[in-house]
Amino acid sequence: MQTILFVVLDGYADWEGAPLAAALMGEVEGVGEFDVKTVSLAKEPIKSMGGFTVLPDFAIDEVPEGFGGLVLIGGTSWRKEESQRVMELVEKAMESEVVIGAICDATVFLSKNGLLNNIEHTGNFLEDVKEIGGANYSNEAGYLQQQAVRSGKVVTANGTAFLEFGKEMLQALDAAPQEKIDEWYGFFKQGFHQFMKTSG
Repeated sequence: MQTILFVVLDGYADWEGAPLAAALMGEVEGVGEFDVKTVSLAKEPIKSMGGFTVLPDFAIDEVPEGFGGLVLIGGTSWRKEESQRVMELVEKAMESEVVIGAICDATVFLSKNGLLNNIEHTGNFLEDVKEIGGANYSNEAGYLQQQAVRSGKVVTANGTAFLEFGKEMLQALDAAPQEKIDEWYGFFKQGFHQFMKTSG
């Protein structure tokens, strides 16, 4: 059983991680054994952009060793100084060579910490990635105007790309046969009736 950690800070974007989390918990046929857990700066209730209140499973300093993936969900807190504490987890993930995903404003967090300089990547706006990254960002040529980009074990996406992000993360985690991942993506991307027509 692999534990996949979803980092959700106060003001997190509800819609960005839910499809992937549900897929990992068994929505995709043939998915491996995964256990989704939430992490925040403290084990205290936080509120999403949509008003949902969540009690994280772990505080940053309580996370058990040996997790199998790290997912940074976007939102309104990634530019705050307090978010820098998440680097502790990111560094552990990098040392263990597990998959790291960052969507929406979590991509500028990676930029600010110099983690996008050697990989192809994307985000909401290149200008944001450059501005927040400052002297720690030097890879404008590696920025791709795509919904989601997978480069090695790092997946980045913009805030509208929750399905593409989910698909790339499932592939990076080798979570299920490719055919099943494609079916999952097509079902939600096309919508129920169109998918049923095209899938025969």
